[in-house]
Amino acid sequence: MNRSLSLGLLLGTVLATTACARASEESPAAPLASEALAAPIKSSPSQVDPALPIAIVHKTASCGCCGIWVGHLKAAGFQVDVRDTDDMNPIKVRLGVPVGKASCHTAEIGGYVVEGHIPAGDIKRLLAERPAARGLVLPGMPAGSPGMEMPDGYVQPYTVELVRTDGTTEPFAQHGQGG
Repeated sequence: MNRSLSLGLLLGTVLATTACARASEESPAAPLASEALAAPIKSSPSQVDPALPIAIVHKTASCGCCGIWVGHLKAAGFQVDVRDTDDMNPIKVRLGVPVGKASCHTAEIGGYVVEGHIPAGDIKRLLAERPAARGLVLPGMPAGSPGMEMPDGYVQPYTVELVRTDGTTEPFAQHGQGG
């Protein structure tokens, strides 16, 4: 891996992680996020769906929105193995997250990388279709995506992208209000 690619991934990781920490500290939704972490998930299934692979989620220990996204996965039936780390960059590089497509957490699910606040339904679709790809990415932290819910229910338009094996991306799913 060349130095500029590694530095680009590092910068993207730092910016996403900093934004996540800042969002949980400054957002008017922050009390809701902390309440969501403390409260039981009402839509949670009584047990893990055995047909789904284990989701290994890499995140920093202080990331509140990452914890909420983990709860989203659990509510969708995934068994989740959370691995806190202080350095996300080597994980993103190892899994082939494209430069500029980073978010605050990275998951490994069923042989695919899942980067960012991707809805569980999109992950289940990926697993069902099994395309020749590295996985899915959702750069940044769009308002209203899982883990970034807004008190008024607003969902910023966003596109989940499929990362092909050659590192190129293409739209996989569209979410949010039309503009």
